[in-house]
Amino acid sequence: MSIDSANPRTSQRQELFAGARDTMPLLLGAFPFGLIYGALAASSGLSSTAAMLMAICVFAGSSQFIAIGLVAAHTPVAIIVFTTLIVNLRHMLYSATLLPYLRHLPQKWRIPLAFWLTDETFAVTIHRFQRDDGSPYKHWYQLGSSLAMYVNWQFWCLLGLVLGNRIPDAQAWGLDVAMPVTFIGMLIPFVKSKPIAVCVLTAGATSLLTWHLPYKLGLLVATFAGIVAGLLAQRVSNRLTKSCDSR
Repeated sequence: MSIDSANPRTSQRQELFAGARDTMPLLLGAFPFGLIYGALAASSGLSSTAAMLMAICVFAGSSQFIAIGLVAAHTPVAIIVFTTLIVNLRHMLYSATLLPYLRHLPQKWRIPLAFWLTDETFAVTIHRFQRDDGSPYKHWYQLGSSLAMYVNWQFWCLLGLVLGNRIPDAQAWGLDVAMPVTFIGMLIPFVKSKPIAVCVLTAGATSLLTWHLPYKLGLLVATFAGIVAGLLAQRVSNRLTKSCDSR
């Protein structure tokens, strides 16, 4: 992608639309979950206004699903907040990864970009930031990706709420297969070394072994297990490299 550095407004617009364009293939993964969320919210006891406000203000599919289930089960608010916090802790890792590229921005940029940060936007944006082409407007690329995901999610959540009970047993449709496939597609381009492969395999295996833990704690355990395994694998790889170089 060529950027017109002579015209800042043109460059910003190019980055914005490029971010939205590159996120388009991932929008399909959000469609079934937004639709099912809306349908479940309509039957959970939440008003349509409250359900839509959750989609607008939370903007986190997994947390919204969990919150809807806990609300329907009359779970205390403190438990709902704690559970959704655990599920979304992975966003701290995303933010830490992007911080070197965004630390120069003012708060008026960093706050909305942090709010709109999703798995899909991170997967698309990190590749743009790592591309060494000297563009000073890469945050506009992230903004384009974020807005595309946000508008897409709100549309499908709203449609699910409008259709409501007209979607019989929405969870049994098998549409949820789209999300794992989307995540696998996002993950594969990052597996470029053995330590990363070890990290991914360890996290995946751990998540399967700990899926029964309450409040989705298995996700947190799997995350840390993958990080530790990846770091250990990197250390072993570095030692082997040094050993070979010293011969």
